[in-house]
Amino acid sequence: MPWAIEALKKQNELALKGRNGETRQARCWETGVPDIHEAPQSLYFIQSPKEVVMYQGGRVRHVFLNVPHSKNVKPSWYGESVGHFEGDELVIDTIGLNDRTTTDNYRTPHTDQIHVVERYKLIEGGKTLQATITVDDPGTFTTKWSALHYFI
Repeated sequence: MPWAIEALKKQNELALKGRNGETRQARCWETGVPDIHEAPQSLYFIQSPKEVVMYQGGRVRHVFLNVPHSKNVKPSWYGESVGHFEGDELVIDTIGLNDRTTTDNYRTPHTDQIHVVERYKLIEGGKTLQATITVDDPGTFTTKWSALHYFI
């Protein structure tokens, strides 16, 4: 959308002047979803029958299993994440993200309409974790988009 293009132009102008500063992660600020995938730290999953806790670089994210989203989700840094398994793949659906974070290290903005679906599965004989991330935010993007991230 035009407002997002303008926001990125401002970020690029600052970067060209050497005044763009550090990323949210470098400042130890909350990163939100999906930008959490850009963190350089290891990602740990702690699973119980009702919840998966994702821990990465001091950040904790809760994914509640086999439940629907709440009716009135209050926007927050990591939103409300619910998940389920499809075979050996963990599927996480996240809504309710505030608009104070970005979608990536390029500082691409988003609105609180953002909806993120992540699909995690082990590949290469369990040596690599693949995350397929799909982002839908009609307030920012003209179409859904997807990305792959590998944790080796």
